[in-house]
Amino acid sequence: MTAPSTALVDWSTAAQIARRVARPGPVATRGELDDLVGSLRTAAHDAVPHVLRVTRMRPATGADVERDHHPDGRLRRVRVPRPDLGDVRVVDRATWALANTRSMAAMTAPALAVLGKDASSAGSGAARLAGAAEVGGLLALLSSKVLGQFDPYGEGRPALLLVAPNVLAAEQALRLDRRDFHLWVCLHEQTHALQFAAAPWLADHLAGRLGTLLQDVTTTSMGLAHAPWRDKAALVGRTVLDAVRGELTTPLDQVLGAEQKRVLAEITAVMALLEGHADVMMDAVGRRVVPSVRTIRSRFEKRRDGEGAPRFDAVLRRVLGMDAKLAQYRDGARFVRAVEERAGRDALNAVWAAPEHLPSAREIHDARAWVRRVHG
Repeated sequence: MTAPSTALVDWSTAAQIARRVARPGPVATRGELDDLVGSLRTAAHDAVPHVLRVTRMRPATGADVERDHHPDGRLRRVRVPRPDLGDVRVVDRATWALANTRSMAAMTAPALAVLGKDASSAGSGAARLAGAAEVGGLLALLSSKVLGQFDPYGEGRPALLLVAPNVLAAEQALRLDRRDFHLWVCLHEQTHALQFAAAPWLADHLAGRLGTLLQDVTTTSMGLAHAPWRDKAALVGRTVLDAVRGELTTPLDQVLGAEQKRVLAEITAVMALLEGHADVMMDAVGRRVVPSVRTIRSRFEKRRDGEGAPRFDAVLRRVLGMDAKLAQYRDGARFVRAVEERAGRDALNAVWAAPEHLPSAREIHDARAWVRRVHG
């Protein structure tokens, strides 16, 4: 007899739903697609030395891009293999959604195992299919909005995923220089790759905090699963109403208790650091590397703000938590710039030394407090 699954979601079905629902993206010829894929791969490769230079960070293990060599006492500069920051995969929307279901399954499995029988009971039959429909639909929606993603939790090695149709749609809609835009996107994502390579404890730390939150939220969700229909409807109604009013910070707000919100705030502060740091560094390479960087940033910020988007899209952004994600970019960028202005880039890089050096939810809004705590 097969043991009952401890998963609350049928991940295989979720991936199939996302694949079927996700829109394919802009139409392009085979030649145009080949050029797009080649350009993105080249940009991902070229971004690495620029990221190393501007961040002043190095992977915890592996070779540097270049170093001094002293044969027979003579000084010369030699090239050595560049650091391995993970694989680069240029994917379509459906493949991005599939990769995310695999990562989500890997990240949730340890937490759900702790829940034991309750998880097995709640994760069977119709409940698992309902979860698959929800996750699959959500990933299908998000799959059209993500340009790139560094995934430290996928199968095998960490990987940088570049979503080709979304990059193509953005460069066309914003009328951007292809070479510059591709490199700009890859500078952001390779900075993420370097963050996890420089702090090899980071992936496990985040997974652990997310696991703690997941256990609590799953327990709450199990209670909601057995709640009267009117209670579920009321929760959905309050969520949508808050989104329309612009008052919803995250879709989880309606189901989190005080302790759960504290853990979420801690995770959010770390995510703000990661996103803000990558945003600052991608622009810091300057116009010598990305000549149209100012134009790209200006037009991309308007896109992020939803300029010209229909009202429904604005509501959808809030329900999906995308506005909260945008706040992370900006809060994190302000923190990074404030630390650098006060103590310098090398002092900022102490944040990658240990989990206790990460900024708290309060410190992400008060860089001086972080500098005082970490550097005295």
